[in-house]
Parts: sequence; C-alpha cells; structure tokens
Amino acid sequence: MRDSFHTRIGFVLAAAGSAIGLGNIWGFPSQVANHGGAAFLIVYLLVVVVLAVPALYTELSLGHAAQANPVKALSSLSTTAQPLTAISGKTMGYLNVIGAILMLSFYHLVAAWMLAEGFTFLLTALHLPAMTPWFADASTMRDIILLLVFVALTFGIVINGVQQGIERWSRRLMPLLIVLLVGLIAYMSTLPGSADGFRAYLVPDFSAMWNADLLISAMGQAFFSLSIGLGGMMIYGSYLKKDTRIGRLTWSVAALDTIVAFLAGLLIIPALYVAMAQGLSVTEGEQLIGEGRLIFQVLPDLFTQLGYAGAWLGFGFFALLSIAALTSTIATAEVPIAYAIETHPLNRRQAARIIATIIAVIGCTLVIWFEPLFNWVVTYVTQFQLPLSGLFYFIVLGWFWQRSNRVRELAATSWRYRLLFWHLRLFCPLLLAWVFVDVAL
Repeated sequence: MRDSFHTRIGFVLAAAGSAIGLGNIWGFPSQVANHGGAAFLIVYLLVVVVLAVPALYTELSLGHAAQANPVKALSSLSTTAQPLTAISGKTMGYLNVIGAILMLSFYHLVAAWMLAEGFTFLLTALHLPAMTPWFADASTMRDIILLLVFVALTFGIVINGVQQGIERWSRRLMPLLIVLLVGLIAYMSTLPGSADGFRAYLVPDFSAMWNADLLISAMGQAFFSLSIGLGGMMIYGSYLKKDTRIGRLTWSVAALDTIVAFLAGLLIIPALYVAMAQGLSVTEGEQLIGEGRLIFQVLPDLFTQLGYAGAWLGFGFFALLSIAALTSTIATAEVPIAYAIETHPLNRRQAARIIATIIAVIGCTLVIWFEPLFNWVVTYVTQFQLPLSGLFYFIVLGWFWQRSNRVRELAATSWRYRLLFWHLRLFCPLLLAWVFVDVAL
C-alpha cells in the first residue's frame, strides 16, 4: 500500500513548502524591483490565476489519477491509439527523474553556501572568532562537508516516509519559516532607508504594466515559483486519497506560496534600500542587484555593517533561506525515491540511501569542477527541463489522456467546465510555449 498524506493541512504545508524555495525569496523580489514595483505584483497575481494555478492543478491531477511516480504516471496517462504518445510520456517521466537528481545536486550546493553564511553570522554573534574563518572562507572542503550535511538533512526526513517524514517536518518547518520571515520584516522596517524600499515595492508604476518584458517575466516567475515541472507536485498528488478534491487544494497551495513570495518582497526590497542608506552599491546599471550577488554579497555586507544586531539578523536570514531550501529538497527527492521503490525491488530506506549517494557524488563533482559544470546544470534544469515538462503536462491532460480524465468528463456537463478544459488544453500550453521559447532563446 502506497503511503499518503494524513491531513489536508499537512498536504498544503508540504506542497507549499515544495513551491516556496529560493526563487520566492531572492528571485521574486528582484523581479518586482526591476519591473515597476507593485505593477509587477498586479500582473503577477493575474498570471498566477491564468497560468500558474492551472499548471499546478494539471500536475497534481496527473499524479492523483495515476497514483504513481512520473515515469509510470506519464506513460500510463499518455496511452492512446498512438503508441508514440506512451513512449513520449515515459521519456518525459525519465527526464523528470534525471532533472530532479540534477536539481537536487546544485540546490544542495547552494544550500551549503547558505549554511556557511548562517554559521558565520551565528559564530560572530556568539563571539566565537576562532571558529568563524572555516565557515567564512570559501574552500572545496568546506563546500563538500556542508553539502553532505544538507544531503543528510534532506534524506533524514524523506527516509521516514510521507506521513512520518515529509508531512511531520513540513508542519514544523513551514510555520517556523513564516515566523522568521515576519520577524525579519519587522526588524528591517525599523532601519533607516526601509520606508523608501516599502514605497518602491508597494507603489505601482502603471506605465510599466504594458511592457512585454514585464509580462513574460511575470509568467516565468509565477510558473517557476510554484515548483512545477520536475514531478514533485505530481508525486505529492499521487499521495492524496482518491476522493480528494484537487481544485480546492490547488488554490490553497498557490495562495500560501504567493503570500510567502509577497512577504519575501517586504523583506528583500527594503533591505536593499537600507543597504543604499548604509552606502553600499546595490545597482547594476539601472537595475537593482538580484539573485546570487544579492544573497551572497550585498546582504551579508549590510548585516556586517549593522554590527552585533546585524550578526543575529544575518543568522536569521540565512536560517530562513536554509529552511526554504530544505522544504523544496524533500519534495524533489521524493521523485527519484518513488521511482526507485515502484520500479525496483527496493524498500524506502534502501532507495533513499542510493539516491542520496548519487546526489552527493554529483554535488561533490559540481564543487570540484565548478566552472565548467555548475552553470550548465542550472541552465539545463531551470531554462529547459522545467518549462518543457510543464508544457508536456498540459499536452497530456488536454490531448493524450483519454480514459478517466475527470476534466474531460466534466467538460461534457456544462459550458464552464468546457471553457476550463479548453483553457488547459490550448491557452495555457500556448502561454507556456511562449515562456519556453523566450527563456530558451
């Protein structure tokens, strides 16, 4: 008997935890800051409703109907009169498993850097300077050891299954993440310059709303922020009971993810303006610095300038990021683990150990040969695998999946469901194809 989520709130917290990753906390605020402030927020919310929620609903529905890992699910649901559709489904399922392993490999390395930053600030706050240099100074050994620590954290949770591992820890980690986020926002709001950041974030520049670049950025961010495209949501959907109403759960997950992304903006954008008030450079050309340089250069410099309070602030910030990373890795790790259990004579403990070893080996390889490999792996997963998989999910739901397709069956009962079916079948794939072409090219 397959494991399953025990409660509705447990599923919502776990699925939202999967969606709430680094893209929400460093990607979303950067997009808002560089695309008209609240104008981007308005467009983003519309895109979430039009594209991201349907994509999330589609991935959850595929897993829920098949009750299987992505390889089996996409293969079985793609079986029609044309045998090539089943082959394409199985191929995409394998790409999901491979993409999940690659994503986990580089994600654990980024998480290792966050652990290093977090421990650096914690040791500074505790006045333990003798131990600080090992964490503060980048080295191959440091990155490998902390990467292995984070791999152990991820698989220490998933090895215990859905209810006792993923659901139990999601119910602990997600409230802690939100408390940390709100506390950091409250403290940041007391610092000079934060008021300008709040205005930049919350006051819209409506002239920017008609910019095509803003629209494509909002679509890409909305899609990526909900963790669609690597099979994690498909696996979570397969762990729901057969009589579960997917639609309501989809809205709950999307709402929680969007709220956290909004809160992240309330922290990051004012922090950038506080950094400017402290004399730090936070722009590159006409745009605010975002993503990697923001997290590992600008904000650590700001926390350092704030002295003793800044040390605790830095520790809290990188603890927040580490929790966000962990809630994402435990979801993605379930993709290759479920595949291994359901297609090979392995129990969960054996499968988890094998997958953890594979990810640790690839992750250490990325550390040792960082320059030629890291950017290639990140680009493949984020710019190719994610949008291509999401596009394929829409095609399966709208075109390949014939028998027991609940959306197709409902489409025959009323015009509202017929409109929804064609929205998922035609309009969403066209929008996502636009995103894929723009990102890929």
